[in-house]
This record gives sequence, structure tokens and C-alpha cells, in this order.
Amino acid sequence: MTRPAVRAVLFSALLALLGLPGVTLPAAAAPTEVVVRVLSKDAKFIGTSMGGVRITLRDVETGALLATGLTAGGTGNTAKTMHKDGGRRALMADASAARFATTLELDRPTLVEVEALGPQGQPQATTRVTARQWLVPGKSLNGGDGWVLELPGFVVDVLDPPAHGRWTAGQPVALKANVTMMCGCPIEPGGLWDASRYEVRALVRRDGQPAGEVSLAFAGATSQFAGSFTPPVPGSYELTVYAYDPATGNTGLDRTTLVVAGQ
Repeated sequence: MTRPAVRAVLFSALLALLGLPGVTLPAAAAPTEVVVRVLSKDAKFIGTSMGGVRITLRDVETGALLATGLTAGGTGNTAKTMHKDGGRRALMADASAARFATTLELDRPTLVEVEALGPQGQPQATTRVTARQWLVPGKSLNGGDGWVLELPGFVVDVLDPPAHGRWTAGQPVALKANVTMMCGCPIEPGGLWDASRYEVRALVRRDGQPAGEVSLAFAGATSQFAGSFTPPVPGSYELTVYAYDPATGNTGLDRTTLVVAGQ
């Protein structure tokens, strides 16, 4: 800035301080609190027990990073988030519901994009959702449930067979997977998340080509599903175990591989 320009700015500032007309100074940044919560589709809030969800806030116009961090806390009050008619209550969150909170210093109305990436504790199930909203300086977004994003999917974790295990053609292979909602909420017969309403299957590929499907049934322990298949011929096999809810379309999966040798 040139010396005359500096003098002009200082003179304008002096006029403003004296209450004289002819100048408008930039508005000071105002603290604006933002609370973000991430709801597992058809379930509860995703928090510390699942490694949290990575929240990122950016200024849409400039791309500037405004804040980032993890949701922390519990899954919330079941009675507030889940009920038999499947509707939504006016308020789902209470003090036990995981959240990410930050205070932004805004000096103008800002279109903010929020990104939720998680659950961080289950990389094979991690997915991403985004949303946008205008924020006005000093007008916090922290009332009610805050800014709520819904994260679709199931957390599917293949427990058996181990990755790259070695088997013999004609030898049965036990399949076992742990399946939960994205919040870690348990699945069991007759439970709030009823095992009978979900489809859990393994898609089998041999040497890159489809080689059948296998159903997995509830295995007697919470969130555990099991089945088996017998590879008829040698090859490199990939198993994709998925969980699917026909009522909502919610879907999640995990993969493992094995090598099958000849007899």
C-alpha cells in the first residue's frame, strides 16, 4: 500500500472514531458457535465408541478451512431417536449425544459446507456425506439437535476366513462376520435392530469371475452372522460380505480373500 493510501485509511478510521460521517469500517468478526451431530441411518448418533466422525467446515466461496475435529460422546437417548412408528421426534439429541462443536469468527454471511467422514474406528465402513448452510455472524447454529447429518451404511467386519488364507478345493470354508449399525448399535433377533429384517450374504468371485452367493444367518451372539461354502476348484477367491435392509435400502460391506489349491 502506498503512503497516501495508508494516510487515507488512517484518516477514515479517525473520522469513524470521532463519529463523523463519510466512512464505513469493516464489521468485526462475531463468534458463531456451530454444533454438528452425525446420525447413523435408522439408528443413533456416532461418537467415541466408533472412533468418532471427522467433521470439516469450509467456506464455500473461498475454500478456506474453518474448523475440523471429531464428534465425541455417546450414542444418545434411545427413546429420543428410535420409536416403533419410524417417525422423527421434534428433538433427538440430549447431553449424551455425540457432537462436534466449534466457534467460528465470521465477519460476513458465509455459505459453509460441512463434511462428515466416518466412523473413524472402522475404516472398511467409512463413508462421507456433505451439506451446505448459510451462517450469519453471531447467529449460532447450536439450538435443538444442531446441524445433523445422516451417515448411511452398516459396519460389516469379516472375522472368518482371515485375509489371504489358504485352503484346499473341496474343503468347507467357514464364514463369519460382525454386523452393527454405523453407531455400533447391536443387531439381534427381536431387538430394536432386529436381525430378521436384514439380509446378510457373501458374494463369491473366483479369479475375478462370479462364483456364487452364500447366505449368512444370525449365529447366536449379538451382531454375529455365519455361514459356509465349499470352493469346488482351485483359484484366487474374493468374498464380499454385505448387509442390506430391504425396508430402507441401507447397505454396508467388507471383503476378504483366500487362495484355494488343488487336492
